[in-house]
Amino acid sequence: MIILYATYPFAPIQFPLQSLTIFVCLMVLAAFVVVNVSIRVQKRRVHAATEETLVTNALMQKALKLSANNVVVYDLRVNYINRISGHLFPEEGIDVEGWKSHVHPADLPDVLDWFHQMIDGKLKEADFNYRWNMDYSGGRPRWGYMHNRSVAEFLPGMSRPISIISTLTDETELYRQQEEERELTQKYKLIFEHSIVGLSFYSPDGRLLNANAMMRKICHFDNDEGDSFFGSVNLFDVPPFNEIDRHHIEEFWVCALSVVPERDMYLYLEIRLHPIYDAGGNLIYLAVAARDVTEERELYLQAKLNDLEIQKVNKAIQVYETELCYMMENVEMRAWRSSFTEGTITFYKGLSTIERIITFKELATYFQDDPQTVALHFANPAVYFTQPMSYMGRMRSIFHDSDEIQWNQINSIPVYDDEGNLIGGFGLIRNISGMMRKQEQLKRETERANDSGRMKSVFLANMTHEIRTPLNAIVGFSDLLQAIDQPDERREMIRIIHNNCDMLLRLVNDILVLSNVDANAMQIHAGQVDFAKEFDVICHSLAQRVTEPAVEFQKDNPYDSLVVSIDIGRIQQVITNFVTNAVKYTQQGHIRVGYHTQLRDASGAVAADGADPAACRTGLYVYCEDTGSGIPSEQLQRVFERFVKLNDYIQGTGLGLSICKAIIEKCDGQIGVESSENQGSTFWFWIPVTPQ
Repeated sequence: MIILYATYPFAPIQFPLQSLTIFVCLMVLAAFVVVNVSIRVQKRRVHAATEETLVTNALMQKALKLSANNVVVYDLRVNYINRISGHLFPEEGIDVEGWKSHVHPADLPDVLDWFHQMIDGKLKEADFNYRWNMDYSGGRPRWGYMHNRSVAEFLPGMSRPISIISTLTDETELYRQQEEERELTQKYKLIFEHSIVGLSFYSPDGRLLNANAMMRKICHFDNDEGDSFFGSVNLFDVPPFNEIDRHHIEEFWVCALSVVPERDMYLYLEIRLHPIYDAGGNLIYLAVAARDVTEERELYLQAKLNDLEIQKVNKAIQVYETELCYMMENVEMRAWRSSFTEGTITFYKGLSTIERIITFKELATYFQDDPQTVALHFANPAVYFTQPMSYMGRMRSIFHDSDEIQWNQINSIPVYDDEGNLIGGFGLIRNISGMMRKQEQLKRETERANDSGRMKSVFLANMTHEIRTPLNAIVGFSDLLQAIDQPDERREMIRIIHNNCDMLLRLVNDILVLSNVDANAMQIHAGQVDFAKEFDVICHSLAQRVTEPAVEFQKDNPYDSLVVSIDIGRIQQVITNFVTNAVKYTQQGHIRVGYHTQLRDASGAVAADGADPAACRTGLYVYCEDTGSGIPSEQLQRVFERFVKLNDYIQGTGLGLSICKAIIEKCDGQIGVESSENQGSTFWFWIPVTPQ
């Protein structure tokens, strides 16, 4: 037994040797257990970390395979490029020289410069584009567009990287789409720039964005790049756009005088503003179109100086011109494309739907004007169709089963392949038969306008003579009246003055009525009257006009009462004109005025006996029969025209019967004459009425 003594004066402590040994052993065992447990815990942590790393690596590998990117590692230690994922590089990788051979020669210097900066440690990452040859068979290069994203990998304490990790994205399809969009944009820009109408675009707040050549010309821009005035002023501050509510912009159209002193503008413009919205209904642009109509306005003002008849003809010509323009825009049209190698021509509805395909030989048979020459041209298309061409001629219809010959206009431009070889043509074919007919019609209307001018001269000459005659009589007899004392002579002069005043009044009335007819302002005011009684009153007044002793005035009134709805004033005017003409041309015999009801069918002919009354219309037939000089047969068709006088030695303007015709047509009736030379004449009219 060992006895231990403390250095301090305490009682001695005694440990048996056997107990101490056991204690030491237990402590050693406990330490072993703790160390062993710690080692096991550490191994488990390392194993878990390794498993987590493997899982992460597997997930990253899957993610790289699912993505469209190619990942490669450029190992600078062995100067070799290894593929991590993707299909761009061979699975075994590629050396640097092989990699260089696949980069487009024009892009290689810039790409090498990027990598040298990363190898020298100047850059840790780089982002650039280049063209890459997708073909690995050694054949013709197949260039694609690559986006490269590279990151340098460094070891701690080193200034130069040990490798460069690159992510490559194939953007060939994206580039192709961008190129197509760029070409399409260029086409629209070309159309926009060369439009015959001035076009410009503004931002929603009224700031100028762009303007085409015509708009720059109209507005006198400083240059093609822009204009200092219009570039700084707001659209809504310039007339007429200052009338628009800029917070609620709608379609706007105006034709007005545009005056901009800052740009020396004094023009009449037709202006249209059109708001453009995106798919979400948000306003993104304001489109403004302008057309200079100054010359058109001057022509219009000049036309206003012509007389009413010329205005009427000009309006008709404008209508025909409008119809002609509308027809040209809406004429039957087809697009076509020819192939010289196949010897065929394909016709399209629009630009895509094929309507018909025929051979050159068959197409030549459709031409009616010099088909042999046309066939020769189609037999050698590569010789005759190397330049843009335009043809207009007669053809059989290509698109309809008809033998009708029509006028076609064909436009053609040559089409070349990528190597510049002529392979065919493209163009439009339009049926212009309607336009040719309209041109003929326009020619006839122009001739009518010239005839109207000549008629105007005749009218002025007639008016000068007709107005001077009664005025001379009125003035002359008025002067003599003061010197005459005999009552009978004074009454005779007063009668002559009264007759000439009446003649002058009727002349003025005829001119006024004719003006209303030309202006389409003549009105028919129908009212219920007893025509039998009114006819007696009219005839009583007209009988006073028959002063020739050898002429008897006769009245034929078959009814005691006939209540109808008519404009009695206008009807009296027609009957009076008939009788007045009869008095002028009848020297002996009689003048008979009469009427009766009459049925007429839908065509206007007198209904036959036994005709169905329900299918006919009841009308009032009025006639004036005389035994005068009559009318030659060749003149019968002209008596109702203006300014026509069968005898230049008889007073009159030649307007009366044309006015009668206008009145009866306004009443939806008919008018006519039956006459033979030296046999007398019968003038008549028929208007529909409903007897009460």
